[in-house]
Amino acid sequence: MKIAVLFGGTSSERDVSVASGAQVVKALQEVGHEVLAVDTARGVLGLRDQKRLLATGVAPKPPKEEELAIIRSDAAALTKSANFKDVDLVFLALHGGTGEDGTIQAFLDLARVPYTGTGHFGSANAMDKDVAKHLFRAAGVPTPDWMMGPATPSDVERLLGYPVAVKPNKQGSTIGLTIVRRPELLESAVEFAFRHDDEVMIERFIPGREFTVGILCDKALAVGEIIPTHTEVFDYEAKYQRGGAQEVFPADLDEEKTKTAQQFALKAHRALKLRDYSRVDFRMDENDNLWCLEVNTLPGMTATSLLPQSAAATGISFPELCDEICRLAIQRHRNKA
Repeated sequence: MKIAVLFGGTSSERDVSVASGAQVVKALQEVGHEVLAVDTARGVLGLRDQKRLLATGVAPKPPKEEELAIIRSDAAALTKSANFKDVDLVFLALHGGTGEDGTIQAFLDLARVPYTGTGHFGSANAMDKDVAKHLFRAAGVPTPDWMMGPATPSDVERLLGYPVAVKPNKQGSTIGLTIVRRPELLESAVEFAFRHDDEVMIERFIPGREFTVGILCDKALAVGEIIPTHTEVFDYEAKYQRGGAQEVFPADLDEEKTKTAQQFALKAHRALKLRDYSRVDFRMDENDNLWCLEVNTLPGMTATSLLPQSAAATGISFPELCDEICRLAIQRHRNKA
């Protein structure tokens, strides 16, 4: 099968996308596919550019806005380009921005180009944290109380209580997130989050343990626990720098809690109308109650990313995972034809 792996983008998660793209290209080649490496800004990469760009790791901090502004990509033109004329499938290795909010997915649908993962509607649901949390609640999945900013410190105290997590409503990799423990720090945290999005969420922070569950083909995979090494939350640096966190698969949970996490994860995945695969994140409070934070429709796809680790703990290798994601997409496309 001829597959174009699409990565890069102009979101703050560009570095992460490039890392995912590099390893997906390699994995799909290992299982026998013909693979094109396609950067949204540079088009199809030759072997030299592939080695140079795809060998780049994830920097300790996300790219600055002025750096991203230099990189231009036109989603509509990209999906109509010759890059996709004779491919059987586009593997989306994008993260954040128009790559994950449904924009690229909608253009690919209009161009009738088969692609992996969730469609434009589910992608938009998941990217908007406010919408997603309403859908979690409607499906019976516990999620921390929240309100949309700006808000006065007294309103936050009355409705949520401190500490709270202040974050951009449509951003990934915990970019722009601040844990606020005192009312006088709220305003600066909201201002910081507004630098990354035009909407800000203020959410009750759940101290405790952090867990994640992979979903593949409408089935929950192994539950994993994330233990940040130097911070209380699994922030950008903890996610992508060596030694930033300990990731334990399968998590040290009893059978009942494991099943509960998997059931909630599958409910959340279905509530957002997702398909094929995703990754669902939780926190557990001091009373062992699970709280769903968000669902990632295009989770990290390096061999050591959380979804591949969740799959590996279930007996699915990284190349097998990438191949299965492709198989699901092709099967769906054929069923539509």
